[in-house]
Amino acid sequence: MGILKSVGNFLFGKDPDIFDDNGRVRHKFPESKWEKWNDRLAKSKDYDWRKHGAVERAEQPVQPKK
Repeated sequence: MGILKSVGNFLFGKDPDIFDDNGRVRHKFPESKWEKWNDRLAKSKDYDWRKHGAVERAEQPVQPKK
């Protein structure tokens, strides 16, 4: 059965392995990887959209040109 499955995957492509039982996309990473991802986004100024350079500049008053 392994050879037939391999040939079928070659001819028709593999089934995507990113969906959970409810049909929602769920990447199968360990929880530690998700925690590192959230920590990086929460703690780093580079990834925090509230502290992004364009947002900071938008909050500053605009001086009219003379």
